Amino acid sequence: MTAALEIEGAVKTFPGVRALDGVALRVAPGSIHALLGENGAGKSTLIKIIAGVHQPDSGEVRLFGRPVTFASPRASIEAGIAVVHQERNLIPRFSIAENILLERLPAQAGVVDRGALVAEARPLMQALDLELDPQTPVRELGVARMQLVEIAKALALHARVLLLDEPTASLTPHETGTLFRLLRRLRDEGAAIVFVSHKLEEVLDLCDRVTVLRDGRNACADQPMQGLGRADLVRWMIGRDEAAASARERRTASGTPALELKGVATALGHAGVDLAVRPGEIVGLYGLVGAGRSELAKAIIGAERVTGGEVRVRGEVARIGSVGEALRRWRIGYISEDRKQEGLILQHSVTRNVTVTIWHRLAGLLGWLTGGRERAAAEPFVRRLDVKTPSMGQLVGLLSGGNQQKVSVAKWLAAGVDVLIVDEPTVGIDIRTKAYLHDLLRELAADGAAILLISSDMPEMVALADRILVMGGFRLVGEVANDGDYGTVSQAIMAAIHRV
Repeated sequence: MTAALEIEGAVKTFPGVRALDGVALRVAPGSIHALLGENGAGKSTLIKIIAGVHQPDSGEVRLFGRPVTFASPRASIEAGIAVVHQERNLIPRFSIAENILLERLPAQAGVVDRGALVAEARPLMQALDLELDPQTPVRELGVARMQLVEIAKALALHARVLLLDEPTASLTPHETGTLFRLLRRLRDEGAAIVFVSHKLEEVLDLCDRVTVLRDGRNACADQPMQGLGRADLVRWMIGRDEAAASARERRTASGTPALELKGVATALGHAGVDLAVRPGEIVGLYGLVGAGRSELAKAIIGAERVTGGEVRVRGEVARIGSVGEALRRWRIGYISEDRKQEGLILQHSVTRNVTVTIWHRLAGLLGWLTGGRERAAAEPFVRRLDVKTPSMGQLVGLLSGGNQQKVSVAKWLAAGVDVLIVDEPTVGIDIRTKAYLHDLLRELAADGAAILLISSDMPEMVALADRILVMGGFRLVGEVANDGDYGTVSQAIMAAIHRV
């Protein structure tokens, strides 16, 4: 059978980095093909070549047996390829419908037909259980719903080849299940689908064949998934067996909470929220898209307005007016789920991003920062998280998505906060770094930090949290004791959600 998409001998070099070194990929029509590898292995570079964002230095790309060269993303789209990139590519002031149909806006006499726009967008939204008004501006959506809009936008192209780079990173199990049913239907209709994910359980459940990259080369190419297990995939990805996760004794913390909410209401719609996180405790906050978890986190740190109740930090009433005040006066940190918009300064260096939370400490008497002091402060955290960067001066926007996330985490490690709110900490991060970050959160808690963990990754929540609070409709709807048994805990969480 002629491959829908075939790449042979792809080479791509950037300054200081050989991202691809003779890579091959073959994707058949009517299949879902996993593309795996750790951060920096070359996956995103390969996808950007297919999408026309980059051109290979050498090698050949063939589409249904015909050699092709994509000089631009437009050329790739016109050839029948749709890509959902790890980095969102939406226009915030445009509506959901306008973003979904941006490549083929329905118009009459040069004027956009609003009725047709909504009518065409709605079925694509419904296929993903995106139950919103199609005319809602994208800027009003949370990260997970933006991700669903990105997927709907790709579906609107009716492409023969569909590439998805970490599409489930911000999705809950329910949304992921909806997406997988849709992808299987598209596969059965003959589409060729490339699926990139660090969630290996999803890959094993969904995909038919697999290609694994390691250090810019093929560790395996076009292998059938049947008969493979997680250990096989990990061995190809990292060149050895996966290290066993370290255990952490779950305990009930006592004493004055490091962070406490009493009857908190916000301008965003929260009401009557009570929670407490004590030193040495990891408290999970779980909920479906739109439950109000990230919004609550932003209200705690002063990015959104608290309109009622009390926020207490170490027993003292805290009226926090800004993120800077949360950090400097109250020693509260926040790892944002949206690293590009909120977590990083993409046009600044790795050094500046890591030290942004401690500039006030590093500045001299006259308020001046020196490059040497900044680098010396940043380097230990870059090494600790194994950030893959050509230099400390590299612009963060040029790093892979996973390495950007590591930098986003590193700046809060540098800050040494007492309370850390962690929102989707391992989105787009490879297996080795995910395990390291899990251990890191456990270590921080063991050292006395109070951690509020927001995650849509149910296994991650069960692995880390001492107890789990469930949110729905901008209210807390239940609390689940976590004994570490995934089946029992996940069922209790979902039961609490569906009681709403």
